[in-house]
Amino acid sequence: MTPTAGDGPADAAPRTVAAPTTNARLLATEFTEAEESPGLALWQVTNRWQAAQRAALKPLGLTHVQFVLLASLVWLQSDGPVTQKQLADHAAADVMMTSQVLRTLEEHELVTRAPHPGDRRARALAATDAGRALANRALAVVEECDRAFFEPVGTDVAQLTLLLRRLIDAGRA
Repeated sequence: MTPTAGDGPADAAPRTVAAPTTNARLLATEFTEAEESPGLALWQVTNRWQAAQRAALKPLGLTHVQFVLLASLVWLQSDGPVTQKQLADHAAADVMMTSQVLRTLEEHELVTRAPHPGDRRARALAATDAGRALANRALAVVEECDRAFFEPVGTDVAQLTLLLRRLIDAGRA
């Protein structure tokens, strides 16, 4: 072990670091193997899942975020006028990014923005007939992609979903 200095407060004692050996890890982690990290596993799975979704949605001319916001809007508008903030909250998306994506969807005549009937400051979002039709076509593609992607999990997919919901709920607290 060799002491090191300069990494903490001036009056702190030098910490001791193991001298590197040929098989020692240089990253100070609690895990013996990288595969033990739930954060790394989530990152890897998320990247692979997003790539699969991108490929599935590409023939429909939608990005994944466009699909999520469009499908969320169709879902939410069943209950009445939807604001941009409500849509962003539902999708757990940044409000500014939501605005930019909505602008693109509006340019493609998939979404409209009109004065909100109950709030003069807000705009009421609505999917057009073409937007609803595209959202439903895309949903079939996305759900098929999900079935294929999560197939290796088998009957544990419901448990996986419950665990993911627990993380989502904890993030809201």
